[in-house]
Amino acid sequence: MHEYIAKAAVLIEALPYIQRFREAIVVVKFGGSAMEDLDRVESTIRDIVFMELVGMKPVIVHGGGKKISEKLASRGIKTHFVNGLRFTCEETIAVVDQVLHEDVNVNLVNAIVKFGGRARSLSGRDVIKSQKMVTQSEDIGFVGNVTDVNTKKIFDILDDDVVPVITPLGKGADGKLYNINSDIAACGIAEKLKAGKLVFLSDVPGILKEPKDESSLISTIKVSEVDQLIEQAIISEGMIPKIQSAIKALMAGTNKVHLIDGRLQHSLLLEIFTDKGVGTQIIKS
Repeated sequence: MHEYIAKAAVLIEALPYIQRFREAIVVVKFGGSAMEDLDRVESTIRDIVFMELVGMKPVIVHGGGKKISEKLASRGIKTHFVNGLRFTCEETIAVVDQVLHEDVNVNLVNAIVKFGGRARSLSGRDVIKSQKMVTQSEDIGFVGNVTDVNTKKIFDILDDDVVPVITPLGKGADGKLYNINSDIAACGIAEKLKAGKLVFLSDVPGILKEPKDESSLISTIKVSEVDQLIEQAIISEGMIPKIQSAIKALMAGTNKVHLIDGRLQHSLLLEIFTDKGVGTQIIKS
């Protein structure tokens, strides 16, 4: 009997969050190691299906780094990163395009359908406007930033109570295709949608005061504290552009940004529908 009472208590705890976030748009960036283990993928997909069924409007923006690297290696194309961004030549952008659309995106859509949800593929080529990213160190090829998003195509899918699953590619004004870091793509989409939440699934619990000590998790960070955390190297390296892009989304109307551990079973539900949460949330003030 106690087991059933405990289950009921979980549902009661979740109820106010379900009520609060009904109709809320939640952009979920799904990538990295969170996509490399079938159990983790299925756990996350079940969470997303649950969110959709209780009235939330999840939007998935996914990466595909490992599969892209494997495909490049099979073709004898070397993988080269500059400040965490994949150098993208003409051969590489063709492989990125193929892997994202014909492999990763299709598999995610099929997984959502498998678990009773509704999903639709949406190519970043059709919704993300981009321009070439210029770095101070070296030319990184066909790598782009988000300049605009065709939100109508995304809203049309959401209005049908379907989950859009979006590839992180963009078209430039020059007609060229650009590879966009999936973190940056997710932030740009959340910014233009004015999403209620932007969630990053990664392979760490969140932002840690001590990189190797998971008990040093910082549960809440205010935008005003970010510069100091960067100075202290608590936020460092590839995390810096991610957080800066997230802040831009917050300033444009996104309510909260969450960084959670995709390795943890049902981490999305635990972060959104429980009192304590499991990761780091970034808020305006």
